[in-house]
Amino acid sequence: MNKTDLVNAIAAAGLSKADSKKALDAALNAIGDALKANDKVALLGFGTFAVTERPARQGINPATKEKIEIPAKKVIKFKAGAELAEAVK
Repeated sequence: MNKTDLVNAIAAAGLSKADSKKALDAALNAIGDALKANDKVALLGFGTFAVTERPARQGINPATKEKIEIPAKKVIKFKAGAELAEAVK
Protein backbone atom coordinates (compact mmCIF):
# COMPACT_ATOMS: atom_id res chain seq x y z
CA MET A 1 0.00 0.00 0.00
CA ASN A 2 1.30 3.44 -0.88
CA LYS A 3 0.17 6.94 0.09
CA THR A 4 -2.38 7.14 -2.75
CA ASP A 5 -3.92 3.83 -1.69
CA LEU A 6 -4.11 5.08 1.89
CA VAL A 7 -5.81 8.32 0.79
CA ASN A 8 -8.34 6.25 -1.19
CA ALA A 9 -9.01 4.05 1.86
CA ILE A 10 -9.62 7.13 4.02
CA ALA A 11 -11.88 8.59 1.31
CA ALA A 12 -13.92 5.37 1.33
CA ALA A 13 -14.89 6.22 4.92
CA GLY A 14 -16.87 9.23 3.67
CA LEU A 15 -14.37 12.06 3.13
CA SER A 16 -13.45 13.58 -0.20
CA LYS A 17 -10.06 12.61 -1.63
CA ALA A 18 -8.80 16.17 -1.12
CA ASP A 19 -9.88 16.16 2.54
CA SER A 20 -8.47 12.66 2.98
CA LYS A 21 -5.09 13.77 1.63
CA LYS A 22 -5.08 16.83 3.92
CA ALA A 23 -5.97 14.67 6.94
CA LEU A 24 -3.27 12.11 6.14
CA ASP A 25 -0.65 14.80 5.52
CA ALA A 26 -1.56 16.50 8.81
CA ALA A 27 -1.32 13.21 10.72
CA LEU A 28 2.04 12.29 9.15
CA ASN A 29 3.42 15.78 9.80
CA ALA A 30 2.30 15.63 13.44
CA ILE A 31 3.96 12.22 13.89
CA GLY A 32 7.14 13.46 12.19
CA ASP A 33 7.24 16.62 14.32
CA ALA A 34 6.81 14.61 17.51
CA LEU A 35 9.62 12.23 16.54
CA LYS A 36 11.91 15.16 15.64
CA ALA A 37 11.30 16.45 19.19
CA ASN A 38 12.28 12.99 20.56
CA ASP A 39 8.71 12.35 21.73
CA LYS A 40 7.17 8.90 21.62
CA VAL A 41 4.04 8.48 19.47
CA ALA A 42 1.67 5.80 20.78
CA LEU A 43 -1.42 4.87 18.76
CA LEU A 44 -3.53 2.53 20.88
CA GLY A 45 -4.28 -0.71 19.08
CA PHE A 46 -1.78 0.08 16.31
CA GLY A 47 1.67 0.59 17.79
CA THR A 48 4.34 2.94 19.09
CA PHE A 49 6.94 4.98 17.23
CA ALA A 50 10.03 6.01 19.20
CA VAL A 51 13.44 7.53 18.50
CA THR A 52 16.45 5.63 19.86
CA GLU A 53 20.16 6.32 19.74
CA ARG A 54 22.33 3.79 17.92
CA PRO A 55 25.86 3.99 19.38
CA ALA A 56 29.03 4.44 17.33
CA ARG A 57 30.71 1.17 16.40
CA GLN A 58 33.50 -0.38 14.37
CA GLY A 59 32.70 -1.86 10.99
CA ILE A 60 34.57 -3.36 8.08
CA ASN A 61 34.52 -2.08 4.51
CA PRO A 62 33.69 -5.25 2.55
CA ALA A 63 35.57 -4.10 -0.56
CA THR A 64 38.88 -3.27 1.13
CA LYS A 65 38.53 -5.18 4.44
CA GLU A 66 39.62 -1.94 6.11
CA LYS A 67 38.20 -1.12 9.55
CA ILE A 68 35.96 1.94 9.58
CA GLU A 69 34.24 3.90 12.33
CA ILE A 70 30.45 3.99 11.96
CA PRO A 71 29.16 7.12 13.73
CA ALA A 72 26.33 7.19 16.25
CA LYS A 73 22.92 8.13 14.90
CA LYS A 74 19.28 8.34 15.84
CA VAL A 75 16.89 5.78 14.37
CA ILE A 76 13.11 5.43 14.44
CA LYS A 77 11.77 2.20 15.87
CA PHE A 78 8.21 0.88 15.59
CA LYS A 79 6.71 -1.63 17.98
CA ALA A 80 3.39 -3.09 16.87
CA GLY A 81 0.55 -2.99 19.36
CA ALA A 82 -1.11 -6.18 20.58
CA GLU A 83 -4.19 -5.76 18.39
CA LEU A 84 -2.15 -5.20 15.22
CA ALA A 85 0.21 -8.07 16.03
CA GLU A 86 -2.74 -10.39 16.62
CA ALA A 87 -4.46 -9.30 13.39
CA VAL A 88 -1.33 -10.04 11.35
CA LYS A 89 -0.87 -13.57 12.73
